[in-house]
Amino acid sequence: MKQQRRGKGTRKKALHLLMGFALAGLVAGCGGAGKSGDAAAGDVIKIGANLELSGQVASYGQSIAEGIDLAVENLNKSGGINGKKLAVIKVDNKSDAAEATNAAIKLTSQDKVAAIIGAATTGNTIAQAQVATNNKTVLLTPTGTSLNITRKADGSVNDYMFRTCFIDPFQGRVAANFVSDELKVKSAAIFADSASEYAKGLADSFKETFTKAGGTIVAQEAYVAKDTDFRATLTRIKSLNPDSIFIPGYYEEVGLIVKQARELGMTIPLIGADGWDSPKLVDLAGAAALNNTYIANHYSSEDPDKMIQDFVQAYKGKYSGKAPDGFSALGYDSVYLLADGIKRAGSTDGSKIKDALAQTKDLLLVSGKITVDKQHNPIKTATILEYKEGKQTFRTKVNP
Repeated sequence: MKQQRRGKGTRKKALHLLMGFALAGLVAGCGGAGKSGDAAAGDVIKIGANLELSGQVASYGQSIAEGIDLAVENLNKSGGINGKKLAVIKVDNKSDAAEATNAAIKLTSQDKVAAIIGAATTGNTIAQAQVATNNKTVLLTPTGTSLNITRKADGSVNDYMFRTCFIDPFQGRVAANFVSDELKVKSAAIFADSASEYAKGLADSFKETFTKAGGTIVAQEAYVAKDTDFRATLTRIKSLNPDSIFIPGYYEEVGLIVKQARELGMTIPLIGADGWDSPKLVDLAGAAALNNTYIANHYSSEDPDKMIQDFVQAYKGKYSGKAPDGFSALGYDSVYLLADGIKRAGSTDGSKIKDALAQTKDLLLVSGKITVDKQHNPIKTATILEYKEGKQTFRTKVNP
């Protein structure tokens, strides 16, 4: 895969796009809930946000919510979508699949939203799929990366399911190619959550790509979500002397795995994906333990691209100097992507929004230029980040 850096022409197009949104009155709104009723009642278009605002992966949902609020606030002042304001109705799914289903039912049946943004995780997104389909309501996940979100078991597309992020096979390939080509790693162990579809998809993609490049997988071990002691498995992995460990998982377990691996004297590179992306990871692992760790992610707040830096400065201004993580950026971009679809559809009818989103081409957003493919997956770049003393640092961009 080739590295990519955006040129001046691309940056100008990005700025022109945002100016065009403003001039056309793309989005307006507030973070509060509107009244129940039609999706476009009076001067308001209602959008649902079904997010993990509490529970095991609350950090993800909270970051997405902040990105959504900033996008709505920033674009809100420009007059609205086709003359109507945007109101976001947030529901906490508590990081639970059953709660995510119930939230989707509320948003579609009671609040009658035009579309739903969320959830953060694959499982909580898939839990809403049937509700969204039955109600002909577009469901746009900012960060759900599994193929099975937009693809049915028979391989056909889930018509009303879309995503803003890239998919697991892509980021698994990016991680494997990076350790092979850049870190010159020859062997790796895989340590993944046995019950997570997210972790399984990443592990499969990493293994396939890494072995094709001539690497050797010396062990493939598993853990269970909410485990806290990983020392026995890590000791077993250490005895096999791998050059690296690929750990596809969520920050709650990953932080402890990294900490315990370093305590056992394992100084080798530890590799991950977007599930690591939480400020809480540093609290759990410790800043020093995260040295020599790398992740594939959706964007970097240190990327010098002007569009990204404008977003970062706006985010820091709103949230007391806090830098936006990848989940914040994807929440922000999801509002723009959905608003662009509604504007082009010229309607809040779910089937028309669905058709418009499916035709998205070369839409420039903070996390990259998006073209939606036939499986409703965005074709876009990935970013490699390296942790240095607990801080994410920009390494490079990788094309699809």
